[in-house]
Amino acid sequence: MAVLEELRITGLGVIDDTTLPLTGGMNVITGETGAGKTMVVTGLGLLFGGRADAGRVRAQPGRAVVEGRLRLQGRVADAVHARITEAGGEPDEDGSVLLSRTVTVEGRSRAHVGGRSMPVSMLGEVGEQAVAVHGQSDQLRLLRPAEQRAALDRFAGPGHEKLLDALREAYTGWRRVVDDLADRRRNARERNQEADLLRLGLDEITRVDPQPGEDDELKTEAQRLEHAEGLRTAAQIAQQCVAGGAEATDEAPDAAALLGTARRTLEAQSGTDPALGELAARLEEAATLVTDVSAELSAYLATLDADPARLQHVYERRAALRALTRKYADDVDGVIAWADRARTRLSDLDTSDDLLDELERDGQRLAVEVADLAGRVSVSRQEAAVRFADQVTVELAGLAMPHARIEVAVVPRPAGRAEPTLSVNGVEVGVTSDGGDEVELRLLAHPGAPSLPLQRGASGGELSRVMLAIEVVFAGSGGPPTLVFDEVDAGVGGQAAVEIGRRLARLARSHQVLVVTHLPQVAAFADRHLVVAKDTGGAVTTSGVRVVEDTERARELARMLAGLPDSDLGIAHAEELLAVAAKERRL
Repeated sequence: MAVLEELRITGLGVIDDTTLPLTGGMNVITGETGAGKTMVVTGLGLLFGGRADAGRVRAQPGRAVVEGRLRLQGRVADAVHARITEAGGEPDEDGSVLLSRTVTVEGRSRAHVGGRSMPVSMLGEVGEQAVAVHGQSDQLRLLRPAEQRAALDRFAGPGHEKLLDALREAYTGWRRVVDDLADRRRNARERNQEADLLRLGLDEITRVDPQPGEDDELKTEAQRLEHAEGLRTAAQIAQQCVAGGAEATDEAPDAAALLGTARRTLEAQSGTDPALGELAARLEEAATLVTDVSAELSAYLATLDADPARLQHVYERRAALRALTRKYADDVDGVIAWADRARTRLSDLDTSDDLLDELERDGQRLAVEVADLAGRVSVSRQEAAVRFADQVTVELAGLAMPHARIEVAVVPRPAGRAEPTLSVNGVEVGVTSDGGDEVELRLLAHPGAPSLPLQRGASGGELSRVMLAIEVVFAGSGGPPTLVFDEVDAGVGGQAAVEIGRRLARLARSHQVLVVTHLPQVAAFADRHLVVAKDTGGAVTTSGVRVVEDTERARELARMLAGLPDSDLGIAHAEELLAVAAKERRL
């Protein structure tokens, strides 16, 4: 499971310096009113790119620092690691990512991601992928229309995702053709001028017809023709030395004859000493090599040509190639590559009527395909919206909102905006790569109430519960792996509080869940229980966080139940609550 493993907060509000060791599953944060529980949520907001409030920074040491270690898995890890690496940061060797945010009393803010200083917006990008905070004063992820649409698409299932992928591919192809056609028409004059220049260059290169490596070959040939006599003299003398000729005599025999005499002399004595036989064999190899060199020298002499006409042709050919390399590239191979690129570019510059007509037909065909796929995606979204709304409504009934109902409005995106317009299911709509729909989650707080967007239809506490219900339904459909709930239990108690705890525990099977709560019925379901406590021993009140287990945990729940942490009856009640929660979690 992807988790935020650790959170350290320094100099923020009443918190001087404390570390929260977090775990996968459900983490609960409790404490007395004013102890600083909300500072934990505030710290999380800062760590993931939230707006900084210098008024919350402690005067000493004059800056607030929030640090966290994030360990991700799967597609979220791939996306986050790639973005961090692209920006110059590095995940640790174990795959975890270190994040840091510093805010001074003057309001200056700095961020570090993966060991590198980064813009604060980078923390926000990581937060978009990794964490969703649901609180009364937070910018909630699922209140943004684009995220509501994306979440509904994930909920709709793999068949819908496959259809959506086909739409995106078709849309990309359609926009590429439409943009290409528009550019060819809009810049026809400039394209034609560029094409004329390219044709002139190609005509010049075609007339010369350079061949790969020809300039080096001609240079070598020119050197041989210019020095033909000297080369011939050297080759003739060498041949005479190794294989005899007009100047070879008994007093000055050639190399081949000398090697033959030496070999025969040694062979005559090889019966006495085999070592001489081995040397004789090596002399025979040397004689063979000398014979081969002699033959090659003869062939070389036959190729030497001091033809002045050929030399003049080579000079003229090299001059023609130099004229090309002065204009188009450093060498002949570069000129050939320039010509290849020019031919490709000419096809891109084509503004002929035939090509424009062909692009027009392709654009129309692809537009029909995009409209058809957008229509099918819209129908699939509407079907998923009904299923989703029904499931969330059922969850709300168990969260002390029995009369509330969720609606998911899937409506056509109005035409006339920046997006291109197509007719989808008989309606003119603005179309993007995600289709022609706008998705909005709406809440009917009670029968007869108007259907309003979530942020307008629910109070702070209700909104957190609605978000809990939505996240429970969305669980397993993707989205951020870490979910934070602040004041999710506001205004509820009794059985409804138990239901909230049960749902949070269910959500924690697939996500890391952080919950700030004042209800023992919720805290009892935690995998890890953290308590924020005040320290009033010094001149300045500060708060710290500690993990409670076993007897300490029962005492904390007793305090939450009746304000009496040492009451035997309260502790017994707390232990009973813990046992019930443990049993519920095993179901």
